[in-house]
Amino acid sequence: MSIEALNQPFTLPSGITVKNRIAKSALSEGIAEANGRPSEALFNLYDQWGKGGAGILFSGNVMVDKAHLVNANVMIAEDDEFLDDFTTLANKAQAHGSHLWMQINHPGRQAPIYLDKAPVSASNVGMPSKLYVQPKPLTEAEIYDLIDRYGTAALIAKKSGMKGAQIHGAHGYLVSQFLSPLTNLRKDKWGGSLENRARFVLEIYRDMRKKVGPDFPLGIKINSADFQRGAFTEEESMEVIQMLDAEGMDLIEVSGGTYERAAMVGTQQKESTKKREAYFMDFIVKVREKIKSPLMLTGGFRTAATMAAAIDNKELDFVGLGRPFCVFPNVAKDLLSGEMTDCTVPDLLTGVDKIDMTGMLQTPWHQFQLVRMGKGLKPDPNMDVWEVYEKVTGRKRPV
Repeated sequence: MSIEALNQPFTLPSGITVKNRIAKSALSEGIAEANGRPSEALFNLYDQWGKGGAGILFSGNVMVDKAHLVNANVMIAEDDEFLDDFTTLANKAQAHGSHLWMQINHPGRQAPIYLDKAPVSASNVGMPSKLYVQPKPLTEAEIYDLIDRYGTAALIAKKSGMKGAQIHGAHGYLVSQFLSPLTNLRKDKWGGSLENRARFVLEIYRDMRKKVGPDFPLGIKINSADFQRGAFTEEESMEVIQMLDAEGMDLIEVSGGTYERAAMVGTQQKESTKKREAYFMDFIVKVREKIKSPLMLTGGFRTAATMAAAIDNKELDFVGLGRPFCVFPNVAKDLLSGEMTDCTVPDLLTGVDKIDMTGMLQTPWHQFQLVRMGKGLKPDPNMDVWEVYEKVTGRKRPV
């Protein structure tokens, strides 16, 4: 299979042309300044990624409310206070032809207790962990305020010179909490039927579009399913995606799972699915038959041949890669040139089943690579996984 399919440019419905079909999916960097300002470390990181050849670079979580954060040292876009810094970030990321999109998010109930002692959500359904506080249900006035905040963040992205914005509607965050009947127990127009549960995300999109105009790309990252009993199902996801398609979305990225059921990182995938690489390919093929909006699939892609085949077969329009960009910042350029044919990341195993089965070290190990790049260093594929364990847990490695 030729990799030429990956090199093809693609024009989004808004009229913006992306240079190729490889995208860096959003990765939470955790290296902004404490107040949410984009930092020198982020400039260094996105300078490296900007040289790496991807068509689109999606930022990590950019928060719409400084009172509710998914983790420390994340970027915040409440108003124009950090506009100059977001502009610098956009310039760094886009200097070599990549497009930077701001991923816009609110954690809802998934805000850890050390950052948020008064979290909010669609309902008062808490996380099954003492690391989180039971959330307060949002009032209707607060819902409309949040819709406005999402739209304001998208406008900040546009004013900074970024090329697009993405709603984070997956992985159990606030938009996902409204979509799921497991976490949305509301009896008003924001809960109950799927139409009501989808109202929040549709109103967010409409507010964004009103603020940024018709020529600025807007997209969403959405779960194929939550993979939890009684939660957001594949059938419901298909219906919501069709609603978003009808609204005119520029790009719909499909992922899956929540942080209670982490399908998006592959730790709970069937072996047959892993061999096929793309975790949610069956679902996106069904989606393709029903909508016109461009599609992006993230989760599991590792070989250039599989990526190119998915594009060539018109199953999707963009291949999303996450963790390979943590280890190989030039992965897009290297795949497109043929220098790299497989971007499989290191197998981070300790040999201790209760650690390895949970995948608890996967995210911090990759995040530490971003910290290195933020310092102007290259990633270290040989980083000791036990060293990460000690930093994360504060405990010595088992003897």
